[in-house]
Amino acid sequence: MLLVLLGAPGAGKGTQADVLTERIGVAHVSSGDLLRENRAQKTELGAKAQFYMDKGDLVPDDLVIQMVLGRLAEETDGSGVVLDGFPRTEPQAVALDAALGGQGIDLVLFVKVPEDELVRRLGGRYNCRSCQRPFPEEAAGSGKCPMCSGELYQREDDKPEAVRNRLNVYEQQTSPLVEYYRGQGKLMEINGLQNVEEVTSDLLKTLEALAT
Repeated sequence: MLLVLLGAPGAGKGTQADVLTERIGVAHVSSGDLLRENRAQKTELGAKAQFYMDKGDLVPDDLVIQMVLGRLAEETDGSGVVLDGFPRTEPQAVALDAALGGQGIDLVLFVKVPEDELVRRLGGRYNCRSCQRPFPEEAAGSGKCPMCSGELYQREDDKPEAVRNRLNVYEQQTSPLVEYYRGQGKLMEINGLQNVEEVTSDLLKTLEALAT
């Protein structure tokens, strides 16, 4: 089973992907993690990606797709894969569909959250430097990650003045994916205003319905 978690920054995609990994055994494949892994391991793809990143350019779609397909080929066990952070644009989705051929994406889970709530969440979000997990501001009081004791910090693009720009970019580049996958009959909307457990429950119910 090949799933995509779709949603704006702050919608909770990474959190839900981790939960799905634990609950139903799917592998969590994040495009951002793949880029970091390939750079750290100094792979050929990582070196090519670094060339663009050093110039401040976006990594071309074909390189990211190669990384994603390479990881998908490795994930032969378990219940399947959930893609988080990829595809980000409609051209990426079209290219991914073409690369997958007949084995396309099974379902796209769109975690929908209103913009005002996204601004509130992102403006108060902190990340761990060690494990990269995000935490709300109320959990950052000690300055230490409650999971691994690493240092908590606020990313520059999570500061309030940068948040709305991120959401504008999402609206322009990524939100068209909603209609792209809706047109394929593969999109299911999940109410992301609920708490984490309720969102997880809705995701699992949707996947159970798919299985039947």
